[in-house]
Amino acid sequence: MAGASLLLLLDDIAAVLDDVAVMTKIAARKTAAVLGDDLAVNADKVTGVRANRELPVVWAVAKGSMRNKLILVPAAMLVSVVANWLITPLLVLGGLYLCYEGFEKVAHRFMHSEEEAANSKALSATLADPNSDMVAFENEKIRGAIRTDMILSGEIIVITLGVVVDSGLVTQFFVVATIAFGMTIGVYGLVAGIVKLDDGGLYLTRSKAKGLWGQSLRWVGVGLVNFAPMLMKGLTIVGTIAMFMVGGGILSHEISVFHHGVEAATAAIGSWNALGAFLQPATPTFLSTLLGVVAGAIIVTGFELWEFVRR
Repeated sequence: MAGASLLLLLDDIAAVLDDVAVMTKIAARKTAAVLGDDLAVNADKVTGVRANRELPVVWAVAKGSMRNKLILVPAAMLVSVVANWLITPLLVLGGLYLCYEGFEKVAHRFMHSEEEAANSKALSATLADPNSDMVAFENEKIRGAIRTDMILSGEIIVITLGVVVDSGLVTQFFVVATIAFGMTIGVYGLVAGIVKLDDGGLYLTRSKAKGLWGQSLRWVGVGLVNFAPMLMKGLTIVGTIAMFMVGGGILSHEISVFHHGVEAATAAIGSWNALGAFLQPATPTFLSTLLGVVAGAIIVTGFELWEFVRR
């Protein structure tokens, strides 16, 4: 009898673990866009400190991120238990924020290029000045990165909670905790690698090795030094596009009028003979992304008008 009970318990545990694994994979796919933005934003936040301080700063931000998760994961479980109806509104708010953040990045790129150039010049002057208070500068960077992490972590956890909303509480907890803490380790491990990529390349360019091997090492070093800024720019672009895709996808899935509109447009395009069959699979993603761009534009325009009126 005891043996049968133990087998039943083990079977229940295996079933829960299987559900956790499946749900974690789904949640990881849905939160991948925020992960890309998280990578780009945090790598950008950490850049600017002196080379020998980059890894300590990344470690300090990673610890702050872990503390954020220790607040957000229990809060998500509390919402799931006490106010389950809040998950959909939180998802929509998270989607709107993603759309806003994506469009704000695009708008800032074109509307405030002079301000960015001035900030970059001021940063270079700070780093070049031996009398600069680098401890205060680093602490400001760390606090800013942790605040940004809190927002992005909240988005990741809300999206994950939306995936597992119909699952049991144990499954919800393990999926949310796995995504939250797993992504923290993954993101900041990759951030550490990204910010040190150019340093690794610079080290290789100074190799004293002789012959073909030495030439190859120096060639790879030059390639890494040149590739690091392109990687940062590429991550920013991909992360921005992904924010529109995920934010618009949340809106089109959770708001019925958009959901039915996307379905109707997809069905209509599918009726276009061979061309329709080719375009139909990509239509929902394209329309969701377009919805994300439009939603972001409306929100950014609203904030800009509000600021203009306040002046």
